Amino acid sequence: HALTTASLIMTTICALTVPSVVRPATAKRDVSARAFGAKKAGGVAAAVPRAGQTYADVGAAVDAGLLQASAPFEDGIDLFGFFKNIDQAEAQRYADVEITHGRLAMLASVGFIVGEQVEGSSFLFDAQVTGPAVNHFQQVPLPFWIGLGALIFFVETTRVQIAWQSPFDASRLGLMKDDHTPGDYGGFDPLGLSKGKDDEWLDIHRLRELNNGRLAMVAITAMVAQELNTGLNLILSDEVLEMKGGGALKAMEAQCAGAVDENACAKAFEAAVAAGTAAL
Repeated sequence: HALTTASLIMTTICALTVPSVVRPATAKRDVSARAFGAKKAGGVAAAVPRAGQTYADVGAAVDAGLLQASAPFEDGIDLFGFFKNIDQAEAQRYADVEITHGRLAMLASVGFIVGEQVEGSSFLFDAQVTGPAVNHFQQVPLPFWIGLGALIFFVETTRVQIAWQSPFDASRLGLMKDDHTPGDYGGFDPLGLSKGKDDEWLDIHRLRELNNGRLAMVAITAMVAQELNTGLNLILSDEVLEMKGGGALKAMEAQCAGAVDENACAKAFEAAVAAGTAAL
């Protein structure tokens, strides 16, 4: 429960953007998608991203249309000063990295929850994978890892070819192509959700994706920390905690953590708690 509360607090902060200075109430920026689109069209962001063009802080990058801020942090948040005197090409790389990590975190968060709900099913690795999701990867057979490794190699190779400058041609290592839009890899949109949409619609949904990705990065960190701490599945342990508090959760840990079939043990314990017959 403490982890959940901490996650919500961190999420409220992190899911809003990443710039510094807080302006007086009389000088708030317009953070609407329409205003952001106008900045992109007429500001520095309309030019080709290039090394050497610097910004004093993240607020300056927001003003230039390189980044979109979210209310109530119209200037964004940059707690660690990553955007201090940053150049435009580096800011482009940071934006792409954040989107990529957010997408992976969204997949991981869903995978954690779904994986624990279907564990022990005969269709999934012949029911060999059980226990908390944080321990699932050690139980997956070798052929799966070979296939996953090949998929990662293919995806990353494609990303590099689409978005990154050749190290032999670039002025320095780690530069993305000048015309690359962070997060856009060959117009990948298998469901056609963006087909025929205008720039304002795209800006709104890019920001939603970015903020959901930030939320997911905080969430998956909390999920992993909770399971490493308790050794129990997320949902069952949270239900026991909500019903009977920390004492019941400790009793569930003592009885089920490390059991051969932790999930079955946790389900039985949760049912006993609900029925009022568990020994606490």
